Amino acid sequence: MKHIGKQTIQFDAPPTILQTASIVGPKEGQGPLAKYFDQCLEDEFWGEKTWEKAESKIIKETVNTVISKSGVPSEEIDYCFAGDLLNQCISSSFGLRELNIPFFGVFGACSTFVESLCLGSILLDGHAAKNVLCATSSHFCSAEKQFRFPLELGNQRPPTSQWTVTGSGAAVLSSSGTGPYITMATPGKIVDMGIKDANNMGAAMAPAALDTLITHFQDTGRKPSYYDLIISGDLGYIGKEILTELSETKGYNIKSNYEDCGVLIFDKENQDTHSGGSGCACIGTTFSGYFFKQLKERKINKILLMATGALTNATTSQQGESIPGIAHAIAIEN
Repeated sequence: MKHIGKQTIQFDAPPTILQTASIVGPKEGQGPLAKYFDQCLEDEFWGEKTWEKAESKIIKETVNTVISKSGVPSEEIDYCFAGDLLNQCISSSFGLRELNIPFFGVFGACSTFVESLCLGSILLDGHAAKNVLCATSSHFCSAEKQFRFPLELGNQRPPTSQWTVTGSGAAVLSSSGTGPYITMATPGKIVDMGIKDANNMGAAMAPAALDTLITHFQDTGRKPSYYDLIISGDLGYIGKEILTELSETKGYNIKSNYEDCGVLIFDKENQDTHSGGSGCACIGTTFSGYFFKQLKERKINKILLMATGALTNATTSQQGESIPGIAHAIAIEN
């Protein structure tokens, strides 16, 4: 059985991550990981008339880049999984409409990148495909307008808020290759602890991250020390601290090998990003730009990549609903 424990999948034929690509906006290009991205833009519009069109262009060019880097012709890529934060995932569908690859639109909020990698791996392990493309994007300006307030209002952001990453990350998975391999996937459950503050996503998503993390360890019998790194997507400073403390109460100490992409991608003090980064592109670009290179160079060999998402929108927030969270995790090993 490939299904182990409560909800983990162990792949018989682990897919290889052939190649990744990442393009980021100007703020990310001024951050500490700038040298690891394929391209850093000089402005948020990138020659387009709207932020939404700019985001579609970003994911389109990121996908073109990863296909070129992978050496796999686009006609040999069987399926594409992609999604973003905007209504009906328009950044992905508009940006990739000329791709001519069978397309699955995926939405897991900020967990979309790892959700896509989970689904793509299932297809490859099941011999339903040979090559799969996974991609995601987000844009600070388009996301703020949709989820919180139009930028023109100049609203003050509270200390708990996070900065949505402008950018796109993409990966080509293959049934052939020499690794790094996706060996396991632990899809998450929806967890809602009643938090309603749309400016405190880290606190809203941390309980879902805890649920998936503990489930993964229980399903597999692994301990945190098995992994060189445990990486969460965009909990930011507040969510990272909450997850670390909650994990310890469950008997799992992750302090020594736990990192969060929302903490790593910006310089908190010099860039005024408050609680760090967020958005689909947060883990998408940080993994595709930084961590994948560490894996390829064998500076790290075993990571648990876990993306978190807040399953909310402007309407539910205005209606006083709480914020459900989700977290999906994959084990990547050389």
